[in-house]
Amino acid sequence: MFLTKNDDFWNNSPILIVGGAGYIGSHVDLLLRERGLKTIIIDNLVRGHRDAIPHNNFFEVDIRNYSDINDIFSKTNISAVMHFAAFAYVGESVHEPLKYYNNNLCGIISLLECMKSHNVNKLIFSSTCATYGNPQYLPIDEKHPQKPVNPYGWSKLMAEQIMHDCDTSWGLKSVALRYFNAAGEDPGGRLRERHDPETHLIPLVLRAAADPTREIEIFGTDYDTPDGTCIRDYIHVTDLAQAHILALEYLLKGGESQVYNLGNGTGYSVKEVIEAAKKVTGRDIRVKESPRRPGDPPALVGNAQKIMTELGWKTTIPDIEDIIRSAWKPEIQ
Repeated sequence: MFLTKNDDFWNNSPILIVGGAGYIGSHVDLLLRERGLKTIIIDNLVRGHRDAIPHNNFFEVDIRNYSDINDIFSKTNISAVMHFAAFAYVGESVHEPLKYYNNNLCGIISLLECMKSHNVNKLIFSSTCATYGNPQYLPIDEKHPQKPVNPYGWSKLMAEQIMHDCDTSWGLKSVALRYFNAAGEDPGGRLRERHDPETHLIPLVLRAAADPTREIEIFGTDYDTPDGTCIRDYIHVTDLAQAHILALEYLLKGGESQVYNLGNGTGYSVKEVIEAAKKVTGRDIRVKESPRRPGDPPALVGNAQKIMTELGWKTTIPDIEDIIRSAWKPEIQ
């Protein structure tokens, strides 16, 4: 690997964003740079996109390769780390659990070993509501029991435990942010949501709106919900990114380790999302109804009051139509 060194940059205590070429990481990088902060991006580009990072402080690195990430830590004065590098498809994790445990756990262990050896003890971690499993009550708060029902959720819960143990052992200070459903795109149109394969509902609905030959598949119409389809909590990616910056400020000011939910506190059913997309796009959307998928709970809605109270976070794009509108670009769906 190689490093292009700029003395001013390396001496400004940059933020290291691991997995920063992905959907959420690239939005966080954008907001940090708008605030004048320096960032370094590392990503193995297995599921990230190099063109999502419009600057040259990027290194194609897999964090499981200790030598490569140690090289970056050795040549920089990193002040904190934000970790987004994980596989995150629930269904895939069920079929390929070793792939998920290898990437999601070996990766954070390698990263934490490097952080410890270079005395970097501040970490923002991308976690998930999948650590809670099937909800025992709604909305889900941080005190809800954590009982994952798939390897993806388990890998994130295990990572949270590893961070807790590192706090006890050598003083790692971390904030684990448990997301509900990230959605939408940068309102300025500078970044997009791209997954391969695409599994997120809103981009799939918008693809069906843009192309009349496509259809959106609804998995289950007989749930115990008002319209029979699953209800989920959608949070705009920009609001999600703002929460990461608040968590970073909290740690840089000496905060102790914490966990926070990130959600809107309002749930929308699959049919409600489709109807909202029809209204935003002005187009008809073909629908195919299919049986339930195993493991899909009827409703997942988050309680984010803790981060609102403690860090002053709030959502700025809570309405589902506005979230969809930010992602509607018919010429490139």
